[in-house]
Amino acid sequence: MIAAEALAAGLDTPTLCELAGLPRHADTRDIRDAFEQALSEAGIELPDPGLARRHALRRLAARLIAGEIAAGDLATDDWWETEAETAEERSFLSLIQHCACCIEYTLGLDQQTWTAELRSAALTLTSSPPTDPAC
Repeated sequence: MIAAEALAAGLDTPTLCELAGLPRHADTRDIRDAFEQALSEAGIELPDPGLARRHALRRLAARLIAGEIAAGDLATDDWWETEAETAEERSFLSLIQHCACCIEYTLGLDQQTWTAELRSAALTLTSSPPTDPAC
């Protein structure tokens, strides 16, 4: 989706077109290779992994607010490994459960409160000024 958005914004390289056409469940190595090649073709340096992870966290928060993903879906990735640099990032990350089973066992019947707190933290994160201009 990001590749398609980049094309729509006017960034056009052969590999970016190829990347935009890959299926959602394509091999992650193929996606990674095409992504790196598309960046190279566009003269864009590959971002630092930590910074890229923080960009992804901000995008994840925006998707949660927009209703594109459910709160429980956030437990499917290793977000707890992300090194937060701001209070807003730390607040949002502290609410993401490590796995789907943690949601049931640690939150019990209070999932509504957790979801509301997570959405509030996501809104705070997306409303805060980014620490990097590219975020």
